[in-house]
Amino acid sequence: MKYHVNEKGQSAYIQLYNQLKEDLISKAYPFGAKLPSKRLLAEETGLSVITVEHAYNLLIEEGYVATKERSGYFVIYKEDDFLSKSSANNFDLNYQPLPVQTPSDAEVETSLPFSVLSKTIRKVVLDQGKNLLVKCENNGLFCLRREICSYLKRAVGINATPEQVVVGAGAEYLYGLIVQLLGTDQNYGVENPSHEKIKQVYQAHGATCIPLDMGVDGIKSGKLKNAPVSVLHVTPYNSFPSGVTASASKRREYLQWSSISNGFIVEDNYDSELTISKKHEETLFSLSNGSRVIYLNTLSKTLSPGMRLGYMILPPELTKKFALKLGFYSCTVPVFEQYLLSELLSSGDFERHVNRVRRQKRKK
Repeated sequence: MKYHVNEKGQSAYIQLYNQLKEDLISKAYPFGAKLPSKRLLAEETGLSVITVEHAYNLLIEEGYVATKERSGYFVIYKEDDFLSKSSANNFDLNYQPLPVQTPSDAEVETSLPFSVLSKTIRKVVLDQGKNLLVKCENNGLFCLRREICSYLKRAVGINATPEQVVVGAGAEYLYGLIVQLLGTDQNYGVENPSHEKIKQVYQAHGATCIPLDMGVDGIKSGKLKNAPVSVLHVTPYNSFPSGVTASASKRREYLQWSSISNGFIVEDNYDSELTISKKHEETLFSLSNGSRVIYLNTLSKTLSPGMRLGYMILPPELTKKFALKLGFYSCTVPVFEQYLLSELLSSGDFERHVNRVRRQKRKK
């Protein structure tokens, strides 16, 4: 091999990285080719294995290379992924592109870094191959549902099985499934004020919504006690638009209401992962041991507003009913996006991103 490290004033791993990158761009190693092992490169260049690994990690982060466990490093760079000079010359000079919708500062602040996203996208394509073209189970990919359960157990103490998880294209779609599951012959209590779409989706499916006035720590006790509702939809953390977070006693009051009325609670946890607290917020689902609480979350806030992917955890007593009544629905999330989230969860990149955003918010 031709790699050598002798320049002064530049780190050894950067020198090796630059030489490897030149070979990748010039197609000395074509797409899919296996690169020399860390030990072989270390012997040839006189560097340590750790130094070689640093160079490879840079190539991985920039999307040139991916690694397979116990198999080595493989090229995932393709020049065809980018605009070639010849195609650039064929542009219509009179073409007017559509206006670009610029994300807000808040969306940029909480979105997953693009470098992590692009690296994971390439890894999923390389690892999954033709699996990306296969229809998944109706409730979502099993590997994703398993990773969601593992993450929730670590993060918020929720104990659930993959059979309880339903994956869907965002919270609004899941609201619709909840109405169809629980029925329209009962009243749904919603926070007042609350996100307008919650009420709109329920009503669009034929359900009756009863607004319940909010106090400083959640729904006012008097309103909840006397409400003629059998399903309660709450956002315990940072309720929109009031910004109210339910206190510990209020959360237990909600659970007491469920026990006394034999009603179901829909726990909409859309924003809880981005709390400024050093620990995640307590969930009604975990406090109730999963009884009569449907836990719902979406990734629009934590990954990207453009990624329409959410999930709900059904209590055990509703899993069979869901399978019989709604199990025919195909999963509405593309298989590729499901594999992508599964990889982000299993690699730890999702949790590292969430923790980074939470640290930034605490500093502010």
